[in-house]
Amino acid sequence: MASADLVAVVVKLSVGAAATFLAILLWANTRDPAWMLMVVGVVVEYARLMYSTFETFGILPAAPLLFGLPLVQILLDNLPMALFALGFVVALARGRLR
Repeated sequence: MASADLVAVVVKLSVGAAATFLAILLWANTRDPAWMLMVVGVVVEYARLMYSTFETFGILPAAPLLFGLPLVQILLDNLPMALFALGFVVALARGRLR
């Protein structure tokens, strides 16, 4: 792995860790379902970043396949956006109900 690639990975992990830390602080201060879904989305996104980093460095083996599909990879790639979308839906629904 080239030095520039290593720096890029370290920066991604650092920014992701900061965002996740701040999201968890927000989680402790809010009980709003829309915001909680956003926070969980950020935490899952950081988990995806950690998982892919561990795979890159060979700490974890490649994602196991089920019916030829890497289910863990597919789940971690799509779950954050699904949680963000659900959070937006909850926020929009709450606004229309008032």
